[in-house]
Amino acid sequence: MVNKVSQPIKTGLLYELEIEDDVLNSAYFNHDIAPTKTRERTWTKWHVAALWVGMAICVPTYTLGGVLTSFFGLNVKEALLTILLANIVILIPLTLNACAGTKYGIPFPVLLRSSFGILGSNLPCLIRGIVACGWFGIQTLFGGIAIHILLSHLLPGWESLEGKGEVVGFFLFLFLNIYIVIKGSESIKVLESLSAPILLAVGLGLMMWAYPQVSVTELLAEPAKRPENASFWPYFFGGLTAMVGFWATLSLNIPDFSRYARSQKDQILGQIIGLPVTMFFFASLGVVLTAASQGLVGETISDPVNLIGKIDNPIWVVIAMLFIIIATLSTNTAANVVSPTNDFQNIAPKKINHTKGVLLTGLIGFLLMSYDLVQRMGWVNTDFKLEDMYSNWLLGYSSLLGPIAGIMIVDYFIIRKRYLNLPELYKAQGLYKGVRFQGMFAFIFPVCLTLIAVNNQAFSWFYHYGWFTGSILGGITYYLLCQITSAKL
Repeated sequence: MVNKVSQPIKTGLLYELEIEDDVLNSAYFNHDIAPTKTRERTWTKWHVAALWVGMAICVPTYTLGGVLTSFFGLNVKEALLTILLANIVILIPLTLNACAGTKYGIPFPVLLRSSFGILGSNLPCLIRGIVACGWFGIQTLFGGIAIHILLSHLLPGWESLEGKGEVVGFFLFLFLNIYIVIKGSESIKVLESLSAPILLAVGLGLMMWAYPQVSVTELLAEPAKRPENASFWPYFFGGLTAMVGFWATLSLNIPDFSRYARSQKDQILGQIIGLPVTMFFFASLGVVLTAASQGLVGETISDPVNLIGKIDNPIWVVIAMLFIIIATLSTNTAANVVSPTNDFQNIAPKKINHTKGVLLTGLIGFLLMSYDLVQRMGWVNTDFKLEDMYSNWLLGYSSLLGPIAGIMIVDYFIIRKRYLNLPELYKAQGLYKGVRFQGMFAFIFPVCLTLIAVNNQAFSWFYHYGWFTGSILGGITYYLLCQITSAKL
């Protein structure tokens, strides 16, 4: 009896895999991380655009303008233009890294096996996964607070629960996220497609509500909070790097979604349509609402959840809280659950399937926020806020992921010239077996330099421009090592 061997099948410009026993029995394969069939690639450019609208409209995006004006010394006009430019810049790695996912139907961890090896891919996967779990916990807390405020206006006496009500909201929101992602990619597509027009409509409504309370001309004319004679460029590039870093993690695992796109044209146009304008609009909304908050509620508030919660109009609060819940849900499911679910499966595909990966993501997100939840229950009294520490830590932590983006792009487009041996990506003793030294060194080298630069004033620029320096150095190092070692492809 002749053993059949798995073969890639080309349909137009896309590939799928005819799976036989050689791949099916591999310890590094399961059906959840298998290449998507061409019939499963149903996302048009509008679905991809809706995905980005759903992810970009969230509480952190709302605060970006304030972050740039308060901490990076830019005025409002400079801040908003920086946000727009940063999201145009991040489109480059997003669309490039999405190409392999669309062509071969493979998720991020499987694509990483090409440059890091099957075993080596677990290190960058786990780093990316833990970042996502941290953000999942923080976003779930935002969603839980919104649910608590919503129920406070719908159920008499709920408001008296205070922190306990926020904890209940946290778990309700957590279970809702987990349920949607367990249902699969079609559920996410439906959620994003339905939420995108709602989010845009409510965002426009909030802008119209706040507009009479603020003079946009005066707001744009406010001077920057930096020394009068200071050069604009260091502040601009620092802010640009931070804003690029906002979606740096998604620029890595975008194949998790592009594997469902109908074509390269759909994934590229969808990202161009959905990301830059949405980020610019919602960041602008945050700037306007924060400026208008003094006139609206009598104090300056930069957090939309707490701002809306102070409005003395139950109908507006209920509508706005539903908006916050939908916005946070659409962001959280796509940006912070899908990636770690696939990343955890990559470790042991035969033992961790899609459902177990989702549950593991939820558990880690809960554990990372457990101390804050204990505080809100009133069991511990302290001014320490865990989500503040995680926010600062995760932003810095995400900057360490730049080298992975550079390595992925160089590997796929320059070293392998857009060709991957699809069956071999799943075989323990195949072409991509073990740990690929070139990818691992090209990742660790710039990360070590970044860590050194954090505490070295002379090289502080390397850290401050971390995503750019890391991705460029990682890509160049990987290319040179592949040339020097004449690595077998």
